[in-house]
Amino acid sequence: MVFVSILTLFALGLTASIILAVASRVFYVKEDPRVEAVVEALPGANCGGCGFAGCEGYATAVVNDPSVPANKCCAGGAATSIAVGELTGKTVAEAEPLYALRRCDKLAGKVAPRYQYQGMPSCAAAALMRGGTDVCVYSCLGFGDCVQACPFGAMEVRDGLVRVDRGKCTGCGVCVSACPRGILELTPQRGRVAVYCNTRDKLRAVMDVCDVGCIKCGKCIKACPAKAVRLEDNRIVIDQLQCLSYGPVCEEVCVSGCPRHILRSTRKAIALRPAADAEDTAATPSAPAGQEQSQPQPQA
Repeated sequence: MVFVSILTLFALGLTASIILAVASRVFYVKEDPRVEAVVEALPGANCGGCGFAGCEGYATAVVNDPSVPANKCCAGGAATSIAVGELTGKTVAEAEPLYALRRCDKLAGKVAPRYQYQGMPSCAAAALMRGGTDVCVYSCLGFGDCVQACPFGAMEVRDGLVRVDRGKCTGCGVCVSACPRGILELTPQRGRVAVYCNTRDKLRAVMDVCDVGCIKCGKCIKACPAKAVRLEDNRIVIDQLQCLSYGPVCEEVCVSGCPRHILRSTRKAIALRPAADAEDTAATPSAPAGQEQSQPQPQA
């Protein structure tokens, strides 16, 4: 009886293995060897900045889909884009280097806390508690959800405010998705002017909670000769490419024209704080020929 049982199990195992072997050949899908080559060329960060689930997902798409460009990997930079282009036979267009800008300076604005928060140390959790811990409902909560999400270690929380190291930031945008307040946005590394306020309130509602919040006076809009500064969704935004195409001849009049100092030059360091407290401490990439080098700016 024992021998029969062993023989039966052996027969079943042999039959199953034959079926699996035949099925593996019948249903075999031939994989393009270029996919593996592209995966090897990518940095392997799996940050999702390219819009795909990970490096392998992007590699499969860029090899098989003609509409997927070879320069989608922001983490790898130009060298990776060139390598992917060579492997896939696609023309590599020059990508604009980006970094994550924090549109808030609640320390300079002396934004007061609304209550003492004792819950989970998470921006997403704190934002659900009566609109957040600060009297300004558009401020940086400072619990570091974006820091935890950043796959490149380009962010940190200091003095309750998120700081971005532009030298490490690849512009993948993962932190932008992680911020429940929407105060992080991707902007060109070579941009000349940045906006440090995200409020959608106006006048007295802003002045009551923040010393430097945007009151929508419109002086920066009127001052800009390039028409690159505008009001969208009740907040000031800058069309960076339009600003850059106009050139530096405007001498950044929008910065000098802002009475609340929320528009700040990224090329002229403003020593409102000790150097040790400066944000964007790493050097930015070299500017194109004919343009001056962008310098890191200490934060107010």
